[in-house]
Amino acid sequence: MDDFKININRNIIPVGSGNKVIAQDKPLVRQNVNFENILNDKIQQQGSIKFSKHAQERLISRNVKLTQKDIESIDKAVEKAAKKGVKDTLIILGGTALIANVKSKTIITAATEESLKDNIFTNIDGAIII
Repeated sequence: MDDFKININRNIIPVGSGNKVIAQDKPLVRQNVNFENILNDKIQQQGSIKFSKHAQERLISRNVKLTQKDIESIDKAVEKAAKKGVKDTLIILGGTALIANVKSKTIITAATEESLKDNIFTNIDGAIII
């Protein structure tokens, strides 16, 4: 899997993409760490959602950049779904759709606006628009 850096705004940037990390105070910059480790580190710090390997691959291949605020919003959405008794939910965040298993607090797949045309979401029992 490719290596990634996280810039000060906590956007995920592929190494070698030509994007530069802007140094302000003490930015979080990790080199030679795979995407799964970065996400899991951030999630463990918060005690929040996890991303399945499939979801991570979709986020990378579709160039979806999630900020810390996005992850917090997704986590809150999953918590709300749990309170309503939802098992699997569709979360719409801007132009990105995420499917989450509420019980395990795991994002199982992700799709972008371009890939959503004419698609049908099955096996969900709730939807949240952020």
